[in-house]
Amino acid sequence: MPRSVVWFKRDLRVADHAPLVEAAGRGPVVGLYVHEPEVLASPEWSPGHLAFIEDCLGELRRRLASLGSVLLVRHGAMPETLDRLHDQWRFEEIWSHEETGLAITYARDRRVAAWCRRRDVLWNQRPQHGVIRPLASRDGWAGRWRRRMSPPPLPVPKSIEGPTTDAIDLLAADDARSIEIRDAGSNPMVEAQRGGEHRATGVLESFLHDRGEDYQRAMSTPVEGWTACSRLSPHLAYGSLSIRTVHHATRHRIDSLREDPAAGRWRRSLASYEKRLRWHCHFMQKLEDEPEIEFRNFNRAFDDLREEDRSRWSDEERGRFDAWVGGRTGYPLVDACMRCLDRTGWINFRMRAMLVSFAAYHLWLHWKPVAEHLATRFLDFEAGIHYSQCQMQSGVTGINTVRIYSPIKQAIDQDPEGRFIRRWVPELADVPDEHIARPEGMPPLTQHMSGCVIGDTYPAPVVDHETAYRTAKERIFDARGTSLAKREASRVYRKHGSRSRRTERR
Repeated sequence: MPRSVVWFKRDLRVADHAPLVEAAGRGPVVGLYVHEPEVLASPEWSPGHLAFIEDCLGELRRRLASLGSVLLVRHGAMPETLDRLHDQWRFEEIWSHEETGLAITYARDRRVAAWCRRRDVLWNQRPQHGVIRPLASRDGWAGRWRRRMSPPPLPVPKSIEGPTTDAIDLLAADDARSIEIRDAGSNPMVEAQRGGEHRATGVLESFLHDRGEDYQRAMSTPVEGWTACSRLSPHLAYGSLSIRTVHHATRHRIDSLREDPAAGRWRRSLASYEKRLRWHCHFMQKLEDEPEIEFRNFNRAFDDLREEDRSRWSDEERGRFDAWVGGRTGYPLVDACMRCLDRTGWINFRMRAMLVSFAAYHLWLHWKPVAEHLATRFLDFEAGIHYSQCQMQSGVTGINTVRIYSPIKQAIDQDPEGRFIRRWVPELADVPDEHIARPEGMPPLTQHMSGCVIGDTYPAPVVDHETAYRTAKERIFDARGTSLAKREASRVYRKHGSRSRRTERR
């Protein structure tokens, strides 16, 4: 019977885990998770990510031990880590899920494949999401996604044969401790969600049975969206819950409500959420099909639209970026969202889109440094979704509707009483409701009475909304109107555009 290593990456669970199930059926198994220096040094990395991962690893270690195996946690580059492990415990096979990730993880996978060939070790990879590898055409993709999600989630193995006690002692001696890899700075996400498979299951159950009834209506507001949204995204990003498990649980809950005439809101909300599970993989597929979008525009006609290289930015550009990062733009909802992200690692999708839109259009900043900063603040950072969305919200795909969000209108529509704004921007705590979206409009006496003096206790707007909005609109539509942009848009759609069901059935 072959010895196997199950290499855990962004799949930190034991349920619905095909590599674990298959390896356990063939012989002795050890689990392996590696803190890789390249990943820890990437501009997208955050200590908040590590804290969530540590939660997941702690539970995964306990679950594997209860089944009879062991989880090894190492720190180092993959080929060298595998060399050391192979010298300690001669394994014949590696099992893992496919990963759609950053360029550094693509490159690492190539090095692992080369190592396996040199060592005559068989590397078995299994799909984890609805991402199709390789994909020749987008036609029919949604149908393939549904077929991928259709089988029931795999059960947890009843038992797993692990290494001998002596071998475990030898292997565990190399385990990495978090103190060796933790960022020297503290984790600012002091109010972030906790990780782990048990917590993930609880979040899923509470959404499907308690919190999700108003999801469709409330998901756009940062006030109600905090509880009405599923809050499963970090668990999906790190795989403490599989998307297939969520899909089946959601479908089962919808079916159970079908005959209940009073459950209309529940059915509509869960049907809306079910669509977004497919969109999750739809956006990841874009990075799988074109890994270069981590670095360059979907639509190459927009390559010179904004300056990407921060070393070439003007003092004004650097000032605008720093104000956005620090939540000091003078636009209350933008500032509240940025400060909320610093401490919690989460904000609802509409607010994420507004943050990128504001940076891209009002501040006229390139999406790449904006995306890298937000990656460090999104606890649920998922590279395929993240870079696709940041480009889309910046208007450089050429195939999506240009949405230039007004942070003033969004504040009025989504937080009219300023509950969210006041929580995260305490300088505005006593500003009257009628001025909460635009405090610079307060008369001087009102500013002093509210304790919010513009330019002193709270900044004036970093840019004028009307001027920035008008200028950005002219720039982006002028760029979209060129013949090159139109040719590029046609190419982008053929490769990445979503297809209607009618098109797929033809």
